[in-house]
Amino acid sequence: MIEFGDYVACIVEGSAERAIIDVLLDNNFLCFGRDRLLDGELIRTRSSKSFEERYLRKGFKGSITVLRVLDSRRERFTLRKEYEHKVNVINVITAPEIEMLIILNENKYNDFKKSKKKPSDYCVCDLMIRDVKAYDFVKEYFSDVDTLLSSIKKYTEFSRIPKGEYCLLDLVDSEKIKSLRD
Repeated sequence: MIEFGDYVACIVEGSAERAIIDVLLDNNFLCFGRDRLLDGELIRTRSSKSFEERYLRKGFKGSITVLRVLDSRRERFTLRKEYEHKVNVINVITAPEIEMLIILNENKYNDFKKSKKKPSDYCVCDLMIRDVKAYDFVKEYFSDVDTLLSSIKKYTEFSRIPKGEYCLLDLVDSEKIKSLRD
């Protein structure tokens, strides 16, 4: 289970990730609410230097968890030593791409694997979803939070998530998942 600081700086890689996190936040399915978000919003700044300049120089009284929702395992986010004691950086990996949630929801995983395409290309070419990366499309597509949660659960079953790595399911409040089963 992820330990969160007093504030959560949730950095989302793209529009699709932002839509997914917004749906989960809007339905109170995350381990934290909007009230704990730094500046009350999701953040798009991916550079650690820009993040420091914009957010960390404000002088927060509590600890901050930087939650990065992204598909790259290699992208680094290094803060200066002066922030190490107040900031915990956690990467939530959506590799290969967030579009896998749509493929899984459409029950097209086997067809996707045979295609040898990137998930976004498969969605555009085979599922005919042209705006698969667009915020409005993804938010509407997963407007039923149960559909989104089902896709997130399937993702964890189909993916090889390395030990010690976090995925979207790790952000979902475990009590909320239990209540869906009842």
